[in-house]
Amino acid sequence: MGRSTMLVMSGVLVLAGCGGGPGAGGRDKLREQADRVLAQFDRAAKGAEDGGFVPVGDLTGQVGDWEPEVGANNKIAVLTGHLTAAAPLPPAPKATGQVVWPDGATHAVALLSAAEALDQVVTTVDSTDCSGCVPLQVTGAELTQREVQTNRGAAQAPVWAFTLRGTKVRVTRLALRPQQIVRATPPTPDPNDPPSGIVVDAATVASDGLTLTVSFVGAPGPASQPCGADYTAEPVESDAAVAVIVREQGAGGFQSCSAVGAFRTAVATLSRPLGARTVLEVVTGAAVPVTGG
Repeated sequence: MGRSTMLVMSGVLVLAGCGGGPGAGGRDKLREQADRVLAQFDRAAKGAEDGGFVPVGDLTGQVGDWEPEVGANNKIAVLTGHLTAAAPLPPAPKATGQVVWPDGATHAVALLSAAEALDQVVTTVDSTDCSGCVPLQVTGAELTQREVQTNRGAAQAPVWAFTLRGTKVRVTRLALRPQQIVRATPPTPDPNDPPSGIVVDAATVASDGLTLTVSFVGAPGPASQPCGADYTAEPVESDAAVAVIVREQGAGGFQSCSAVGAFRTAVATLSRPLGARTVLEVVTGAAVPVTGG
């Protein structure tokens, strides 16, 4: 049983040690998931303009913390896309911008207007049900360069920052055309066979380009200890990306363990240098930030 499928009862974690490999009949569910997310990412990368830019995490964010008196309403309003422009919003001051990494590498991008970026905030939400929240009024917008996470680590990218009536918080949105952003649609989960596995949070590539160290939350100790586990990382590669499967080998037997995780790492060796390829985790197919190399 993998750590993602552990059973939590009354604050105690009950687990049985398994290898996380092929199941009955030789089926390897994690490998199937890896093949699926790679295929979806490859299609998205081929359809992207200008080589594609791969952000990690949400494209909408905020600067500052909500004031207590408006926080509950405003948070749900943003999450459900209930924002309206109280005045005309500015166009992009120039046609193109730059994504800039700390090593000096750059990527040219076409810029959205503030109105187009706000439309992305409003229309790309998971749910529009705000349970009667009061919509937020956008009073202005400024194009700035802000740090964003990418498949190559942190970078400075063009971002629209929107001012809102009644709060000092600013809502932000990446100012790139959607056609330039590579973001594969997550696989549609099968309710009878949902995705499983360990989610990789980040990765570091060695100077040889072949050694990939991935980090994730796992058991606090090794399999030689009670409630511990050992981990191996297996890369599944394509021309555009590398999906990393993390397999867990538990201590074995049924044990009662506290629900406490720890940051763990595992090393995968690629068949060729990572280069510009994106590292994906296999549960949702999301890109993870990569540093080094």
